[in-house]
Amino acid sequence: MDTAPTFDLAPHLIFASLALGYLLGSIPFGLVITRMAGLGDIRKIGSGNIGTTNVLRTGRKSLAAATLLGDALKGTVAVLIAGHFFGPSAAMLAGLAAFIGHIFPVWLGFKGGKGVATYLGILLGLSWQAGIVFALSWILAAYLFRFSSLSALIASLISPIVLVLLGQMQLALVFALLTAFLWAKHHENIRRLLSGTESKIGSKAKAPAAEGADTPS
Repeated sequence: MDTAPTFDLAPHLIFASLALGYLLGSIPFGLVITRMAGLGDIRKIGSGNIGTTNVLRTGRKSLAAATLLGDALKGTVAVLIAGHFFGPSAAMLAGLAAFIGHIFPVWLGFKGGKGVATYLGILLGLSWQAGIVFALSWILAAYLFRFSSLSALIASLISPIVLVLLGQMQLALVFALLTAFLWAKHHENIRRLLSGTESKIGSKAKAPAAEGADTPS
């Protein structure tokens, strides 16, 4: 969706876009999927978070993949629905709200994931080229360093730059804001990366978990 938004939405369309995005974004796929698989409450193992990386710590790669897909698609779907019915400005608002919904879901006491997969899903919906660059950057960084958190931090820094190079300045500003949110949610991971105590991709879950001890999607 490359059309530049004009921010001329009527108030009721703004509300509808934000509500749509938030409600979709707040669906806790990691929690739902692991409970359906009979693993109980994902918040009681590993890092205690609901995202892909913590689900992977259960040893069930298929569940982690399903969580990644669900968390990404809810961002993409929010963007595409709002964009189809209300226009490009609404798509951007819905994407912002989906990201906020994921990291602050009302159903879980506003304690959600850190937004990486949802960030990617929103990016794919608004600028698929930048979304592909994000995904490739994450994969390369993960291959080189084996840290999910570091890979997400690197990929999110690259995304606004790519959008600027693509001439999508308004989207670049939006994703600069989302990147700032994502980095803020990763503050504990950043501390552990600097101290050399961050867990690498594929390490097993420990229970009970300390708050924020891993990187969820």
